[in-house]
Amino acid sequence: MQLKEGLNSQAAINVLEADQIKKDYHVRIQPSKGWISLKFDELWEYRELIYFFTWRDILVRYKQTILGASWAILQPFLTMVVFSIFFGRLAKMDSDGVPYPIFSYAALVPWTFFATRLSFASNSLVGNSRLLKKIYFPRLALPLAAILGGLVDFFLSFVVLLGMMVYYGIYPTINVIWLPLLLAVAVATALGTSLILSALNVQFRDVRYTIPFITQIWLFITPVVYPSSMIEHPVYAIIYSLNPMVGVINGFRWALLGTDTAPDISMIISIFVSLLILLGGLIYFRKMEKTFADIV
Repeated sequence: MQLKEGLNSQAAINVLEADQIKKDYHVRIQPSKGWISLKFDELWEYRELIYFFTWRDILVRYKQTILGASWAILQPFLTMVVFSIFFGRLAKMDSDGVPYPIFSYAALVPWTFFATRLSFASNSLVGNSRLLKKIYFPRLALPLAAILGGLVDFFLSFVVLLGMMVYYGIYPTINVIWLPLLLAVAVATALGTSLILSALNVQFRDVRYTIPFITQIWLFITPVVYPSSMIEHPVYAIIYSLNPMVGVINGFRWALLGTDTAPDISMIISIFVSLLILLGGLIYFRKMEKTFADIV
């Protein structure tokens, strides 16, 4: 494991050195000032490094595994089987007029992306502590790459979803044009939350033990195994929509399965909250990153 980390660290150092050779100017490294120094231009300059981190995440995740990338499909699919047995057959959970297996799987595709990326990105700084101590690069590149690396898994599981739709005779309509926006909301929510948790994880190492608990609780306050129509009271429905993944799940089912969960005020609330989480995560992460190398 130490040899693998050393090789990954050396590869990242080589990428950074090659990038610096191309530049004909000097870069002064100094702590950021203020709460709004987000430095997006610096992140763009290191886009090749972000690509390297993303590709490394994909390769390492499936290296020396028996099933390889099939895990990206098996995880949501097997979860769907379990949910279908216990919630669909035994509990007779309502599924908005569509077969329960595809009802749950349509929600598990974006949810699995969100939950797994939240876990990986929240631990990305501590997992790359040697890089943080040895070389300089935008620290935001690590959680961002962890999020982007999950898009491969998302598209693999999405292909299975399309196959299930054909099996059940369900065909998408023009509403699928909303899917990129819905995916963007999931990405923004995962990134913003993981930026806060990853920064906290550097300072308080027991934060990583709370991440599975947070994800589990978040699952049950998101309409994955049940329809959001169960929340009938208008005030409760508005409060429920403060969870950005509610809008994402409802939107996926509406766009692909034709359920009666078309975008409404709850979707606007979900998008607004996801942007607030992302902005808050960026500001907090930038404020704390000046201390990462000292305490990681």
